[in-house]
Parts: sequence; structure tokens; C-alpha cells
Amino acid sequence: MLGNKISVVTGAGGGIGRATAIEMARQGAKVVVSDLEEEGGKETVATIIEQGGDAIFVQCDLRNRESIRQLMERAAVQYGGIDVLHNNAGIHEANLTSQTSVAEMPEEVWDMVFDVNVKAVWLCAKYSIPYLRKSRSAAIINAGSTGSVVAYPSAPSYSASKGAVMQLTKAMAIDLAPDGIRCNCYGPGAVDTRMVSKYIDFAEDKDAVRRLLTGSHLIPRLGRPEEIAKLVCFLASDDASFINGAFYLIDGGTLAWRGTNA
Repeated sequence: MLGNKISVVTGAGGGIGRATAIEMARQGAKVVVSDLEEEGGKETVATIIEQGGDAIFVQCDLRNRESIRQLMERAAVQYGGIDVLHNNAGIHEANLTSQTSVAEMPEEVWDMVFDVNVKAVWLCAKYSIPYLRKSRSAAIINAGSTGSVVAYPSAPSYSASKGAVMQLTKAMAIDLAPDGIRCNCYGPGAVDTRMVSKYIDFAEDKDAVRRLLTGSHLIPRLGRPEEIAKLVCFLASDDASFINGAFYLIDGGTLAWRGTNA
């Protein structure tokens, strides 16, 4: 349980971010819901409040350093500090362009994926650290992927960025251990989110892509955002007080074998 911890969740307007923000509030946390899209973020806050929780929405452009700084400042002013940072927001090149090969990808797409998936993780940590240092039980949880350890087809920037997130998490853990700030990362398989839906929608053969996404799962379905949220909340909680610099797979068994049921 998260007691009265103050949590900041990026990309909380839907998917895993929304599910995590709702679960954190259910466990007693005060939640700062952040997203670039105002409508989704406010919907998340409304759901939390309807369920008796405490949350505010702060719009943030993760490609803008000042916007990130203001997010952390607003969170600390609103609730008196920050205890938990969930760097959830992420993007995939297939949501941005049909030119997803190494040879054809536009440079601006590569840069956008790395700006959101990697640089923003660093900047969110950077600007939250002054507040996290004042917490008696601080944690940063970063969203990796099975793509952190194996490459996806037609996803060179996404795969590279998620590998970077896993390594950045370890570097954060080393740097911030003296401050009592734990830093961990998790790697979901294919989860039923808007990003995955868009990935499927871009495909010419949508059924083939659905089979590809779930075919390597030993549990033969897409993951649910609520399942990922439970792991994130555990890593944020005091029950995970001896876990630091770790990478947790939550992938339906994808990387347990070399097979596919597709």
C-alpha cells in the first residue's frame, strides 16, 4: 500500500499510466496526473476523484525542459513534496510514420522517440530529485519494455530507446542510492493500450499483427494495464524497500522461450 505518498505519473491520460494513477490513488497515494493531452488526463483525475481519491492534472510537454520543471514544482507545491515518480510516458515510431526501417526512418522521428522515451525520463528524474531527496521513502519507476532486451521488427528507435531506459535506470540507482532514492524498471509485453492499438491500425494485415503481438505470450492474450499497474505500485511501495536497480519482466512469458503460437 502507498499510504499518503505523493506520486507523479507521466502519460497518465490513458493506458498503463491511467491504470497506475488510479491504482496508486486506490492505495492511498495523492496523485499528480500528467499528460500532453488535457482531455485524457482530466478524465483520469475525474475517475480518481469519483472513487474517493485525491488527484490533480498538470499538463506537460515532455519534449520541453521547462514544462517538466514546472510539473515537478507544481506537484511539490500542491502536495508538499514528491515521493514517487513513475516515468510511464512513451511513444513508438509506428505511431508516427510508416517509414520505420533503419534505412528509411526520418531523423525527426528518431529524435522524437528518444526525446520522449529517454531524455524525458532523465529530465523528469533530474527535476524531481530535489523533492525526492526530502522523502523518507522515495522511488523512481521507469517504463521499459521487452524491447529493452530484444529488438522488435520495424522498431529500431523504440527498441534502442527502451534498452537505454533500462541502462539509465541502473545508472540512476547508483547515483541516487546515497540519497535513499530507489530506481527500478519494468518491461511489459504487448499490453492492451492506445499505443498498441495504433500500432495495429498502421499495419496492412491487422490480424497478422495481432497474432504476432500475442503469439509469443505463454499467456495467450494481451496484457491488461491494471496488471502492470499492480507491479508499478509494488515497486513504489515500502514492500519493495530492498529492491534497487532492478528490471522486472511482466510479459506473459514472452522471453521465457524462443517460440511463437502465431
